[in-house]
Amino acid sequence: MAALSLLALASLALAQTSLDSFFPPASLVGFPGPTPTGNEPYEVATGPAAPAQTGYFPLVRFRPSDQPANGTYDPFAVSFGNLSPALSLPPTTFSPAFANSSALIPPQCSLSQVHLLHRHGARYPTSGSAPASFGVKVANSTGTFNATGPLAFLNTWQYGLGAEILTPFGREQLFDLGVSFRVKYGHLLDTFGNGTLPVFRTTSEDRMLKSALNFAAGFFGIPYEDQYHQSIIIEAVGFNNTLAPYETCTNGNNANGAAGTTAANAWVSVYLAAAAERLTALSGGLPITAADAYAMQQLCAYEINSLGYSDFCPLFTQDEFRAFEYSFDLSFWYSNFFGAPITAAQGIGYVQELVARLTQTPIATHNSTTNSTLDNSAVTFPLTQPIYVDASHDTVISAILVALNFTSLAATGPLPTTHIPPNRAFIVSQVAPFGTQLVGQVLNCTSPSGTGPAQSYIRWLLNDASVPLTNVPGCAPDPYGRCPTDTWVSAMKTRIQQVSFARDCLANYTIPDIIGANITDGRPPATAVFH
Repeated sequence: MAALSLLALASLALAQTSLDSFFPPASLVGFPGPTPTGNEPYEVATGPAAPAQTGYFPLVRFRPSDQPANGTYDPFAVSFGNLSPALSLPPTTFSPAFANSSALIPPQCSLSQVHLLHRHGARYPTSGSAPASFGVKVANSTGTFNATGPLAFLNTWQYGLGAEILTPFGREQLFDLGVSFRVKYGHLLDTFGNGTLPVFRTTSEDRMLKSALNFAAGFFGIPYEDQYHQSIIIEAVGFNNTLAPYETCTNGNNANGAAGTTAANAWVSVYLAAAAERLTALSGGLPITAADAYAMQQLCAYEINSLGYSDFCPLFTQDEFRAFEYSFDLSFWYSNFFGAPITAAQGIGYVQELVARLTQTPIATHNSTTNSTLDNSAVTFPLTQPIYVDASHDTVISAILVALNFTSLAATGPLPTTHIPPNRAFIVSQVAPFGTQLVGQVLNCTSPSGTGPAQSYIRWLLNDASVPLTNVPGCAPDPYGRCPTDTWVSAMKTRIQQVSFARDCLANYTIPDIIGANITDGRPPATAVFH
């Protein structure tokens, strides 16, 4: 049978090869017509207004169960946490001082360099997650229940989502991000040296690589393969990778990194107790727990991102979706943000790489997640590019924000597990949605009068909103979020010295109560017991 199978496969391959001859590539067909290239776009300098990501076509907007037909509540923007699609944030999201700030280059400034750190696009659920488990529960109960009302669809519903890889919408997100980044910053391509191609980085995980390639297709156009170099860093246990640092951070994979799950579960039992009773009353014999209701809310988000619409979405109220969003805030705060003891260490390797790029100085000491093989090579880790693009995960980007010491995002933490605090500074859908982008603009700016030498500044935009840097010594309040580059780099060098990967990620310690420890700096607290 094995021989026959191999023979059949060989015959199929031969037939396919024969068919391929009827469809020659464009390079053989020829006749491309005129192909002149125009000037590179530079929208952040030439546009009258900043471009903004405001839509999520072709996903279908739904109405929560208590929203009238003319309601204005947008669940995509404020309901799905890290499962939300990235949207441009209002300029005052992180500070009221930035009312006139945007992605546009500030007056009297020119752009010399841009750094992009982005998340992959929308994906299917991770393997073995709650949505898949709920699908098994429903399948095993088929014929034993008869749901009614808005839950009647469950009688014939079958779980049909993939796992891990990008959804069609996720591919679109990254293609669109590539196009928008070219329109904003394409002018910088003209400043690459003759014959020098950009090096962009991603990890080896399928959704990461496909995100990077879809970005490249949008940024460079097709074919993109000969227009840049794609560095693919192995994402697996035992490989140093600043874009996937959890693989080598031992404490990120034990109880020291698991408090977020505990916090989120505690909140789920609070806010979904009534929903579980309501849904059980409609299920016709299928008991629905609070954990099941939480899985159904996740199915709403995942099916929307995968299939465009979900019947699970109209089952929940606006308040329940707001609470759903907060569950992700809790999970991230205590496992992946300032409230976790391992996040500064997980993100510090990327900060070391960033300082190397900004100072054009190779990394001298590899004492974190930096890869001494790749980062020590001018081929795989160039230090003079005007454009850098790195693809990573939501939990990694949040850890990098901690390592960068963006303390304004931690101003209202720690987060309670019993209620949603008003005016919280940390909201996951703002920080790490699908396709999120953190952009560092390096600027040369003169005084308002245009006299005197230009000075180098850096500023950071998170989904198009400026992030305050006033916590950095020497960084004065600025309406555009700028800080002198030398001042900021000096602060990051200090930050690198303060954060110990060996201690925070690898040392054997326990924290009796991480949630109650009031951690706000992403490092082990004084209550940590080292063994």
